[in-house]
Amino acid sequence: MAHAKKPATSREFVLIVEPNFTGHRWRYAEWAADAYTEAGHPCLIVTESSNEDHRLARKILAANRPDLEIAFVDPPDRSRGLGRALDRVSYVRYHRYFEHAYRILSRVHPLALVVVPYVDYFFYALPFLGSPFGKTPWVGITMRASFHHRKVGVKAPDRPLVNAVKARLFRRAVKSAGMRTLLSIDPTLLEWCARSKPKRGAAIEYLADPFPDATAEDPQVARARLGLVPGRYLLVYGAITERKGIRELVEALMQMDDPPTLIVAGEQDLEVREFLHENAPRMSPTPLMLDSFISNETEFDLFSACDAVWLGYKGHYGMSGVLVQAYRFGKPVIATADGLIGWFCQTGELGPVVQNLAPDTIASAIEDVLFSRHHGRIPGHSAREHLLERNTLSQFKLTLQQAVGWAP
Repeated sequence: MAHAKKPATSREFVLIVEPNFTGHRWRYAEWAADAYTEAGHPCLIVTESSNEDHRLARKILAANRPDLEIAFVDPPDRSRGLGRALDRVSYVRYHRYFEHAYRILSRVHPLALVVVPYVDYFFYALPFLGSPFGKTPWVGITMRASFHHRKVGVKAPDRPLVNAVKARLFRRAVKSAGMRTLLSIDPTLLEWCARSKPKRGAAIEYLADPFPDATAEDPQVARARLGLVPGRYLLVYGAITERKGIRELVEALMQMDDPPTLIVAGEQDLEVREFLHENAPRMSPTPLMLDSFISNETEFDLFSACDAVWLGYKGHYGMSGVLVQAYRFGKPVIATADGLIGWFCQTGELGPVVQNLAPDTIASAIEDVLFSRHHGRIPGHSAREHLLERNTLSQFKLTLQQAVGWAP
């Protein structure tokens, strides 16, 4: 461990544990810290030492604030005997890490609360191992629970045995000692819990997946800053992997007579990078590739400049931050029918929904979104769109504060 100061005051801290700073997870840790420091409670973020050079770690260390610290704790030594075998189960392995980090940091500061921005690391181990945080109250955010989807009308794989086991474990896990509130970025989990959750246990509340409050820039101004020529632009955004449906999208675009310009923004994995390197030169118009971390300023310009956003993902059943971003900027989407993306987009008010990723299906959806009523979409008023209206950073912070009764 490094950079954890000895307590300068007797104030109790909020411990925020997030070992992994990839993807959106570091943002959740930062936003949780913002929520509680703004409510008057100092925070200590703990992560693994591999994140010492991450932009969030550098920002916290440079600021040297008395109410926000960061500590680096690596996983404990591997267990022996039976414990070593159990460590092969990721839920058990992560439970040990969180317990280890809590044990170390609780000696540095008195702790009022522990916050777990991604409780799915160890959630299903709770019925067997109990809370990793002793008697300290804690709040967890679940992002991956999907066992309930088919029960509430979400299109997802049929896994009756797995789903039944996880449903039973879920009911037991929410009874874990110390858990004050379980927050879910999936609104359908609350629908399932309304009829299936045990009477005793933690409160379960909806936490809208946030996007910083913003108003879209004039598209022409944003395009000028990005150096884009006049035309129509389709944005693929985030961590660019096979699950984005990028291969199928490229194939469809290459078969269209008048396709939009493809913008692929976000770090690509090796397979996608090789695929795009081979196929991009054959595409017309030439796609724009931003194969790196995207700054907040560039992200703002990309969503302002594009005409539509691609959400035709494969094997993705959870919530999508890109859907939230598209909604905030008033951009239509081309969406998969699967998972929560399909659930939110089912009415068609947010853009066309593709039932498969065949080239003709994709091409038809692209033409629909660029040349029909979806172009320049004005947000509608369906119940599901109203849920997306809550996906703001200010609402996210308020929900975290309310979860422990610290709202101003």
